[in-house]
Amino acid sequence: MSAPEAAAGSLVPPHPTPFRRRPSLPGLLWRLRRSLLEVWHESHFSADLIPTRVLGRPILVCNSPDSVREAFLDRHAALERKTPRMRHALEPLVGDGLIISDGPVWKERRRVVAPVTHVSRLPELAPVMTEAAAERAAAWAALPEGARVDMLAEMGWLAAEVICRSVFGRALGAQAALEVVAAFARYQRRAGGGGAAELLGLPPLAARLGAWRRRPEVRRIHAVLDGLVAEVLAGRGRGQDCLLLAMAAAHEAAHGRPMTAEAFRNEAATLFLAGHETTASTLAWAWYLLDRAPWAAARLRAEARAALGGRAAGFADLPALPYARAVVEETLRLYPPIPLLAREAREDTTVAGQAVPRGGLVMAVPWLLHRHRRLWERPDHFLPERFLPGGSAEARPRHAFIPFSLGPRVCTGAAFAMAEAVIVLATLSQRFAPRLAPGARVFPVARLTLKPGETLPMLIGPAP
Repeated sequence: MSAPEAAAGSLVPPHPTPFRRRPSLPGLLWRLRRSLLEVWHESHFSADLIPTRVLGRPILVCNSPDSVREAFLDRHAALERKTPRMRHALEPLVGDGLIISDGPVWKERRRVVAPVTHVSRLPELAPVMTEAAAERAAAWAALPEGARVDMLAEMGWLAAEVICRSVFGRALGAQAALEVVAAFARYQRRAGGGGAAELLGLPPLAARLGAWRRRPEVRRIHAVLDGLVAEVLAGRGRGQDCLLLAMAAAHEAAHGRPMTAEAFRNEAATLFLAGHETTASTLAWAWYLLDRAPWAAARLRAEARAALGGRAAGFADLPALPYARAVVEETLRLYPPIPLLAREAREDTTVAGQAVPRGGLVMAVPWLLHRHRRLWERPDHFLPERFLPGGSAEARPRHAFIPFSLGPRVCTGAAFAMAEAVIVLATLSQRFAPRLAPGARVFPVARLTLKPGETLPMLIGPAP
């Protein structure tokens, strides 16, 4: 442990207690229904591989950097496909979007989407983040001291503004944004337990029935996105600058033909789904952790004030905000937005010496890997200092930290999300110190993303 880590305060934020005696099958199913995070035995947090079979379906959980690398990189061709449950749950919303496509369609979309959110484009994408963070600061400043807000919703609206303006430029009106965000929120609430069906090995029919229940939200989202896609594409050549037009240009350059309107809508829905909920959850968790760890909040605030002097953070400020980035990384370690990554074997294969038959499931579980007893010191503690230069996280194996997945299907917007979170935290922490509302209970809930509950009541007050 480095000296800064040893000098830091101590906080063990809420998490389910791993069980020590294996429950009966009914007991396991009850835990699984309540939360995906509650099914893990204490031994799983130090295991390298967890082979199991649930309701007859073979499942292999890769829980070491080497096995994760082998499954998600070396065996990518055999394990490229998302699980049937994931495909059936998301296909009504994103169609053949990058998040669930595979084979030639995935390769084509990846070539189009990856460059438009690449780290090299951050200088031109970051101003939207700065603008949205400054607007949120102004909104908080207008509130009476001690005003109660739902921080999960606050960060949701902020992240929605960033992703909407990035994808559509300024074409997205306030009413359209409200409609899309509200429909996405309903969609996610009805999406269920975020991986529970995978562990149960439930048939795709269950996911199809769930998708049928979400059709009203899908229709609302598609109606808004179809109109916005048409509006943006019709305005091409009038100086608009957004990810949608960048995708259009990339596709035409690669294939000599335009993308269809449906393909544009699918990728817009994918970008919104991937770039809105995950960032909102991470930022909400960060505000909660900072309130519980006053030493970390003080250090973040001092860094931000020294680097920014009261103004909103921008892309050029990121190198001067290492502690803000460390707070984001430690938040992602403790509460990975996507706590389970699952793949279906397209053919018989092996991973770490274990046979995986066609149709079997292979998983990496960031919730386990990021708290692995042999990979992390004080794994359940909130300790941003571990991610600073010279901190213990520098010595970790490469694939011990996978908040954005890894391999060919790694999140194309990882750099975008990191920059956004750092800019928002640094900008707002200079002036505000949100506090958890009295009586509020915070506990991780795993749905499509890992949230601190359905709401996060906090009180907005000035920073000391």
